[in-house]
Amino acid sequence: MKIVCQTSDLLTGVNTVLKAVPVRTTMPILYCVLIDSTTDTIYFTANDTELGIKTKVLGQVEEGGIIAINAQIFSDIIHKLPQGQVTIESDINDVVKITCEKALFEINGQNGVEFVGLPEVSKEHSITLSQFNLKELIRQTLFATANVETNKLMTGEYFEIKDGRFKIVALDGHRIAIRQTSLEGAFDEGDMIVPGKTLSEILKILPDDAEKTVSLYFTDNHIAFEFNETFVISRLIEGSYFKIDKMISNDYTTKIQINRKQFSECLDRSTLLRKSGNDKPIILSISDGNLNLKVSSPLGKMDEDIEVSKEGKNLVIGFNPDFLIDIMRAVDDEEVTMFFTTPQSPCFIRDEDARYIYLVLPIAITEGNY
Repeated sequence: MKIVCQTSDLLTGVNTVLKAVPVRTTMPILYCVLIDSTTDTIYFTANDTELGIKTKVLGQVEEGGIIAINAQIFSDIIHKLPQGQVTIESDINDVVKITCEKALFEINGQNGVEFVGLPEVSKEHSITLSQFNLKELIRQTLFATANVETNKLMTGEYFEIKDGRFKIVALDGHRIAIRQTSLEGAFDEGDMIVPGKTLSEILKILPDDAEKTVSLYFTDNHIAFEFNETFVISRLIEGSYFKIDKMISNDYTTKIQINRKQFSECLDRSTLLRKSGNDKPIILSISDGNLNLKVSSPLGKMDEDIEVSKEGKNLVIGFNPDFLIDIMRAVDDEEVTMFFTTPQSPCFIRDEDARYIYLVLPIAITEGNY
């Protein structure tokens, strides 16, 4: 094999697939990136058997072939090379030479035939939407997935394609995030649970181009994302997702409208007094035309008022401010509407068109909290 590429194109390719190289594996070949030029087109592939990424790399194929190279070593070398033309060639003993200007590296590769390829995913069932739209939907919900695998289902996001809409749901036991958008054209209905790790990597490599599209293909066991000559495939999480509709209520006794930016900045200030593992809640006291926010901790106290538009009863309720901050960062509206029933019941934040719904469980408060 012999290929010639620009350093910048190699960097783009290796940075894209490196996200699918496992940290630990019982199959040493998976620590490699596969370079495949057998079809006169250069592809880089990495695969940890749960997540796989294949991307096209610009360059010239002088001799077709296939070779597997340790991904971390290859990445380190490419990052250190000067900008310019890079030649990569392998011999019959799988020794790889990487040449750029006066720099020459020789490293041991592995037979590419031994590499575990990506599974085939049928394109029979699919949807297509803008890259920007998908990236925003994921960004605005992924924070609500669980980080620890006490419940595997909570570590992923629920995708539902139904009635002309694409809905994404995430929950971690303390909050729920729901986002949905309308679909155009023909599409296949379905639902699946996509690992949060996969979606986290998608956020890193998916451009936010509103003019270009991304296609999603799904089967019973896998989901694939195709965009910009890159193919990302992931196993799905098995199981039946939670009955979200039963957790969502339209009932409320208190409703407020508040400026999102002001509320977000106030919440951010409140975290200054919650350091060193302190888990004191922020106390929201809702009265006519006013929302008072208080925090009391061993580090000090904070007390601030924000003007609001209120309907219904006065209310005092406590929350983890980090959960509210995450939601305010995910919402783009200038004004947000919050719905409450009792100090022990969830707060709902949603818009009139149901583009988004967020649920946050309160924290029990005592007089000592404020």
